[in-house]
Amino acid sequence: MNSLRENADLLRLLGHPTRLAIIQRLAKGPQCVTDIQELLDVPQANVSQHLMALRSRRIVDYCEHGNLRCYYIARPNLAKLVMKFLVEECPVVERSPAEIKRLGSRARPVVPA
Repeated sequence: MNSLRENADLLRLLGHPTRLAIIQRLAKGPQCVTDIQELLDVPQANVSQHLMALRSRRIVDYCEHGNLRCYYIARPNLAKLVMKFLVEECPVVERSPAEIKRLGSRARPVVPA
């Protein structure tokens, strides 16, 4: 089980726009570094650094075909959750003061008098 610090580190890693774009691209299927670079329009060295960071947490991995290195999502469930969050399938829930009070009272332990 991950600690809160490890989870926070993972969320920070995922919080970079280029890394999110890479995950979004790879969620559609494996891609070679040059393809990712062209799709994102960022320097190859920059793409490689982001891929290395994602690979360090085993979010992505690669296989080699000759001199091509093709990356894929190594943690598909995590990628699905991230994509679901990004496309706003996690609606905001608004609660009334009465509902908050009712829900909050259930969370408190009952103390005998």
